[in-house]
Amino acid sequence: MSTIAERSAKGLSYLTCEGRGEMPVVLLHGIGSNAHSFEPLMQALAERHPSIAWNAPGYGESKPLTVKWPDPSHYANALNRLLAHLDVTHCILVGHSLGCLIAARYAVMVPAHVAALVLISPAVGYQAEKGGALPPQVAARIADLDRLGPKEFAAKRAWALLADSIPNPEVLRALQAAMAAVRRPGYDQAARMLASGCIYDDVSQIEAPAAVLNGGKDYVTAPENAHFVYAALQRSSQRPFFRIIKDAGHAVCQERPEEVARVIAEFLEAKTDAQASAK
Repeated sequence: MSTIAERSAKGLSYLTCEGRGEMPVVLLHGIGSNAHSFEPLMQALAERHPSIAWNAPGYGESKPLTVKWPDPSHYANALNRLLAHLDVTHCILVGHSLGCLIAARYAVMVPAHVAALVLISPAVGYQAEKGGALPPQVAARIADLDRLGPKEFAAKRAWALLADSIPNPEVLRALQAAMAAVRRPGYDQAARMLASGCIYDDVSQIEAPAAVLNGGKDYVTAPENAHFVYAALQRSSQRPFFRIIKDAGHAVCQERPEEVARVIAEFLEAKTDAQASAK
């Protein structure tokens, strides 16, 4: 088993995992998650790649942003500072859920640094007016956190990230621990970014090879949304790729880490696009 170490730099905490090969995989987590959620996938990737999983601003030991209502560019700039410090100038960039909004924006802002982009269970954003009222779905997240507190908030929401009504207890515990660790103002900033974000504005500009993966039983970011993201990529990416991982939910990276790693390897090794995979 490869060694995973926790480090910090530039006001951000992150995990690193040793792995074969030279091209690193950089992993960006979702709104109710953190870097530790990627540990199973980091281990699964280690046969081919070293990996880095950040704690987004305001998560883990990372300092929050100084902007009350950020957009994906603020997070992409923070990521760029971290990768510059780590001397990472070429990577496979992987976003999960909310992390896809950041990954897509980074791929547009610093395209030379992204050898390939992988969007897993992509959150597409609600396209709300920045500074205005939060969409009901987003407002409910913050209201629940206020009313219940982090521990009960996690107990209420974590199960919905899984495919099965009787989930793997170990995976469920990990999901609950990550969600219970969310803190303010980082969660609120991420929620506002989700509210006003629109992933389609960015994916329609991405020229790098780009893949969309989604759990077939994802009840948070439905497979239908993933198809829309893939359709936008087909108009821009030099090599688009799509895959549904059956019997997996929103937490596909924790439910099926080995399969996610295999699909990423298949995408990276493909010589042509994979439109047939969308069927």
